[in-house]
Amino acid sequence: MGNAAPHHQQKNQEETAPQPQPQPQRHHGWDRNDSNTLLVVATLITALTYQLGTNLPGGYYQDDSNGHVAGDSILRDKHRKRYWLFMTASWMGFGNSMLMTLALLTGVPVASRLVRWPFAVAYSSLVLAFISSQANTWLVMDLLIWIFVLVLLYAAISLKNREPRWPAAVDKMRAFFIFRL
Repeated sequence: MGNAAPHHQQKNQEETAPQPQPQPQRHHGWDRNDSNTLLVVATLITALTYQLGTNLPGGYYQDDSNGHVAGDSILRDKHRKRYWLFMTASWMGFGNSMLMTLALLTGVPVASRLVRWPFAVAYSSLVLAFISSQANTWLVMDLLIWIFVLVLLYAAISLKNREPRWPAAVDKMRAFFIFRL
């Protein structure tokens, strides 16, 4: 008799040993987004752009003095072009996020241009609203940055992402060397 456990106990221990779990598949690309997730994002953009449109940078005049009416935007009076760029960005974000929400709620596929394009415009308009609200920037540069972000976003969500090829190559090399050893 030794220290070894009986044969049937060893077999039970081997059967209860945890089996390796398969690796979950990584999702790549815009097309694999869940419409519910995009609905949450669209709703957040809608809420944020609504807030931007109602709470302007610089605030509002508090009283009727110096020729101003209480409640008028200070930004509109002091920087008219910046005000209109900011408001246009806010409206674009609000309108496109509402369009995206409506498209997703009516069952338009996530891969549709009717979802991708409004997302890119709404998301990039947040960038434009932020940079146009800054006092010491050039409006032309603000617009160029917005166009760059818009094109970059649309390209990122429009290009078909493929599964990375290197894991398959590594698996083939592993199989080759294991077979040779």
